[in-house]
Amino acid sequence: MNSSSADRMIRIDMNDQSVKIELFPEAWKLLGGRALSARILLEECDPNCDPLGPDNVFVLAPGFLAGTSAPTSGRISVGAKSPLTGGIKEANAGGNPGQDLMKLGFRVVIVRGEPADSESRYAVDIDAEGVRIHPADEHRGKWNYALIDDLKESYSASASFVSIGPAGEQRLSGASVACTDREQERHPARHAGRGGLGAVMGSKGIKFFSIDAGKLPTRKPADAKAFSATSKQYTKEFIAGPGKEPFPKWGTSVIVSEANSIDTFPYKNRTEGSSPDVETLDGMRIVESFEKRGGRMHACMTGCVVKCSNMVNDSKGNYKTSALEFETLTLLGSNCAIANWEDVADLDRLCDDIGVDTIETGAAIGIYMDSGDLEWGNAEGAKRVLREIAEGTELGRALGNGAVAIGHKQKHHRVGVVKGQAFPAWDPRPLKAAGITYCTSAMGADHTAGLVVEPGQPIEEIAQASQEAQILNAVLDAVGFCQFLMPNIEEMSQFYSHFLGEAVTREVLADLGWKCMQDEWKFNALAGFGPEDDEMPDCMKHDPIGDAKFVWDIPQEVVNRVYERFELRDELFQQRPA
Repeated sequence: MNSSSADRMIRIDMNDQSVKIELFPEAWKLLGGRALSARILLEECDPNCDPLGPDNVFVLAPGFLAGTSAPTSGRISVGAKSPLTGGIKEANAGGNPGQDLMKLGFRVVIVRGEPADSESRYAVDIDAEGVRIHPADEHRGKWNYALIDDLKESYSASASFVSIGPAGEQRLSGASVACTDREQERHPARHAGRGGLGAVMGSKGIKFFSIDAGKLPTRKPADAKAFSATSKQYTKEFIAGPGKEPFPKWGTSVIVSEANSIDTFPYKNRTEGSSPDVETLDGMRIVESFEKRGGRMHACMTGCVVKCSNMVNDSKGNYKTSALEFETLTLLGSNCAIANWEDVADLDRLCDDIGVDTIETGAAIGIYMDSGDLEWGNAEGAKRVLREIAEGTELGRALGNGAVAIGHKQKHHRVGVVKGQAFPAWDPRPLKAAGITYCTSAMGADHTAGLVVEPGQPIEEIAQASQEAQILNAVLDAVGFCQFLMPNIEEMSQFYSHFLGEAVTREVLADLGWKCMQDEWKFNALAGFGPEDDEMPDCMKHDPIGDAKFVWDIPQEVVNRVYERFELRDELFQQRPA
């Protein structure tokens, strides 16, 4: 199937494996990434559908600026109704698939239906010749790394891939969607992890997408000169300022010590806010290993200037995983009382290979340990039960379905979730504004929805702080910028304006972010969500952490202020992601 239009969209019906290529609607012109996914799901997906049934809609939506020369702008959003939360879901990832889709002129891929035979597996190939769907039963059950190694033998060196592992094929609610990075090896290490979207992809019968832009150039802005100047200036200022360190030098794992100091490096299923093993989990230990083992820092996508990804090798100098990030060190490390970063690297590789979210899975293993059936800190035991996810055992399926599922199986009371999704590292008890984000985001407990790291913030400020962080992050996720590039809305409006050749004000972008949030809230309301779904679990209210004995003590009327938009202020436009 062929089309020559500059802005197109791909519609796939897996009922009969048919493809339609359509013009991208003018009404969606400003939308990309999460904002585009939210609009499509609200308009085209039944909020009451079975998340793993044929009526759910699976979306791949690159950010608005993906495929351009803007720095670090190629993230791709994956969207659907979540089997984990039962509500709308977006998770995004780095790597090159978002860049490649946009270079090919495809703003979004929308998938419906399911194959008649649930055991059938399919591949979707997207390139300059069009879109093709073909059987891929020979790849059934493969782990992500073995799958990509095989695909590299039959696809060109310029192809990128979006895939699922055995967890997605089993339709487990913690299943992730893997994207390959920019390295020649194309490691499947960039995951849209949260919300079980790998299970939705698996329910469509799709094992992988291949996306090959070949030698196509970057997308051409309407005002190419101004766009190029803005990109170069921003890159120069970033590299001289926040891009100098810590992320290019240490990666996100350097945050470990700071988080530990403010009681948001959870230990033993969040019964404590700091870990005695902080030194052996610190990201500096990882970087120190590079000299002997040959690991390094690198960029996960073409055009990235942040380069926060650490490529971790084993003791023999062989590649193990990338990137070993703060969230993974927290949830699979400290949260499980696993003290050594090398063990966490093994667990991270297993999660990426099997195709499960490291946050949800780390929370689930922590609950399993807390219930008494696996000793705290037993790294080999954690690796064993992780492998059971791939094997599909009763325990493996419970762990692979996430924190709530394993909590039910173990009849355990301490399950830290909102809307069915496990808390990330950043704990809501000392970080009240972040807690409000967890309660009010349509995604559930998700730090990327709007993180605020300000312990001790006055209660009269926290709702507005959360709302503004959520608006900023919605815009970021729509544009496709990585949060670690740290652009503000003012700067993003310049990129938009130069690309389109028309004024896109900062107010317009703030409205875009707010409308994205409203679309998501509306979807969840139609799916049956109510005020009770915005509540913190009892363990956050009654289990204190830290010397200050932090608990979640914010009245619900304060939380609910997020739903009424605060007056626009200049601080919103100058704010940078936490």
